[in-house]
Amino acid sequence: MSLELQQGEPAVPATVSHPRLNRSIRSAAKAPVRIVHLGLGAFHRSHQAWYTQRAGDAAGWGIASFTGRRPDAALALAEQDGLYTVVERADAGDSFEVVGSIVEAVDGADVDRLAELVAAPATAVITLTITEAAYRLDAHGQLDRAAPDVVADLALLEAGDGGAAGAAGRPTTPLGRLVFALAARKAAGSGPLAVVCCDNLANNGSVARSAVLGLAAAWNAGLAAWVYANVSFVSTSVDRITPRTTEADVAAVQAACGYSDSSPVVAEPFRNWVLSGDFPAGRPRWEDAGAMFVAEIEPYENRKLWLLNGAHSLLAYAGQLCGHATVAEALADPACLRAVEEFWDEAAASLATADPKRADLRIPEYRAQLLARFRNARIAHHLAQIAVDGSTKLRMRAVPVLQAERAKGRSGEAAARLISAWLDYTRLDFPGAAPELADPLAAEIGVANSLSGTRRIATLLGLLSPGLGEDAAVVSLIEDLCGTLPGPAVSG
Repeated sequence: MSLELQQGEPAVPATVSHPRLNRSIRSAAKAPVRIVHLGLGAFHRSHQAWYTQRAGDAAGWGIASFTGRRPDAALALAEQDGLYTVVERADAGDSFEVVGSIVEAVDGADVDRLAELVAAPATAVITLTITEAAYRLDAHGQLDRAAPDVVADLALLEAGDGGAAGAAGRPTTPLGRLVFALAARKAAGSGPLAVVCCDNLANNGSVARSAVLGLAAAWNAGLAAWVYANVSFVSTSVDRITPRTTEADVAAVQAACGYSDSSPVVAEPFRNWVLSGDFPAGRPRWEDAGAMFVAEIEPYENRKLWLLNGAHSLLAYAGQLCGHATVAEALADPACLRAVEEFWDEAAASLATADPKRADLRIPEYRAQLLARFRNARIAHHLAQIAVDGSTKLRMRAVPVLQAERAKGRSGEAAARLISAWLDYTRLDFPGAAPELADPLAAEIGVANSLSGTRRIATLLGLLSPGLGEDAAVVSLIEDLCGTLPGPAVSG
């Protein structure tokens, strides 16, 4: 079944942008699968799938998208033949576009289908939006071999026949499934391809490479050698605010477009994609949709990680402590806005020092754009959604800015305030707090929170970065900042 039309309505209203469609709202011929995606969610559909549809050679590049933890998104999208509506929500109103680049939506638990597609010679690109925590790297940037899900996946992989397709073990994590599928490609002799990491991580291509090679080497040395020689890991900076879809969004599409779409995606008008790396088997012409291909990704990554993502994390923790629910609400609070501006001042200083000739980063313009984007009250970007996996996110969004400021002889107070807000947040003792902490280190954070005073602060800081909790001056600074936001936060 495809997008369901209301009786008597035309196939698609003239105001809706769409690919070449027939009455069932699907192109007569689907594009062949040449991209496999892990992490079928709203952001992937508003970003990589949108860019692929807008590529000049989109007819040759279909995407097979696999879910992560649950099959729901794949089941709903499959019912619509992979079609869905992107609702671009601006202050002036909404615009609608039917996207058809996802030609197969699959439950992530179907590891055999994943392996079959990755092993196919036509597949040229694997893209990833599996969240920062899914790479299971420790604070030293190496695969955490002791992580329970890594241990479990290795046991499943080793239950098979050493790397051939059809191995008995079926891993359960995105990383394990990717390694399993790459083993199938090696066994099929299908040649090189590119893995494109689209998660919010510094040097995310290198992170993906370390995670994949770490797990592959732990399972089968021959597979690790093949991956090293045949798989290119592309680094990217991705940007488009995409909140969770609500029932009101579903109703808005029905009212405006005249068809029923169970899986629309709401996104802001702004979008950005910067990529750096090799594509040995080819790629879509994403630049036709505005993507940038650069030799050096780090300045763009850091600009986005520190200014956009860092501010999002600050608003997520400080905003909820102050009683706010969305980014727009939190930014309207003078205390939260001041904290963001001060953090941006510190981050901008580090960006300028790291690469003073990168005038194309346009930091003042970027900051002004962010304020306008954050204030778009029609995008209900919920702070609770941003707050998950804080121990992983702050390692990249706050700690580098704090360390850079300290190295220059400055206090780093604004970055420390972000960390202190997270420390207060982890206690979950404020009105409206979640019943439990959504974080890969939730157990360790719980143990740390059973301590008191300086010991608690130092232990939590040690979870963010090795040695950080041993810096007495940093511990003292952050301890003084804990509990200083308006609202019910409790000091360390």
